[in-house]
Amino acid sequence: MAKAKGRSSGSGRGLTVRVKTARGRKVGQTEWLRRQLNDPYVARAKAEGRRSRAAYKLIEMDDKYHLLKPGKRVVDLGAAPGGWTQVAVERVRPGERGGLVVGLDVNPWDPVAGATCLTLDFLDPTAPDVLKQALNGKADLVLSDMAAPATGHGATDHLRIIGLAEVAWSFAAEVLAPGGTFVCKVFQGGTEHELLKLIKSRCAVVRHAKPPASRKESAEVYVIATGFKG
Repeated sequence: MAKAKGRSSGSGRGLTVRVKTARGRKVGQTEWLRRQLNDPYVARAKAEGRRSRAAYKLIEMDDKYHLLKPGKRVVDLGAAPGGWTQVAVERVRPGERGGLVVGLDVNPWDPVAGATCLTLDFLDPTAPDVLKQALNGKADLVLSDMAAPATGHGATDHLRIIGLAEVAWSFAAEVLAPGGTFVCKVFQGGTEHELLKLIKSRCAVVRHAKPPASRKESAEVYVIATGFKG
């Protein structure tokens, strides 16, 4: 069981929670717990009924780049536990002006009201067709926050997430309507350049974003590609 106690920082910035390493808990697990307990986005998500702190990454990107608008048709890949799907539903308002949100994840997740929520491995050969059936038309926005379980080996983790980004882009290139947008998580590391070349050849503007909710120590950034050329 975790033991935590408040400690004044002495600088007027509130309390920092210290976590004692419990028997059976690895150092990495203890560090993750410490970050969670001291993360203002975690506290905010709990207070606002968000399913994850990751919701604020999409909120911040949307506030800046205006990705989600009422009536848009959205696909959310790597959706569990549903934080991004919640935000998409709130902002595109499915049912109004033809808006639609479809989310998919390999892990079981509770349905989000207003969205079509699918539990299926995106790497399953049947997944693209299942998504296309749920869409029943073109998408205006394809989101991918997919990430493979971390191995602890930076180069391996980078290659795995770029592999997911590549299959996400391949799907997006099939379903996006002209003028559509693709948003995808990648890790900085060099091998993403070939993928960026492909995306730039099909989209008018491609930029990188690291929203404030993305932890500073994380290598993740988001590719935001707008103006899909069809």
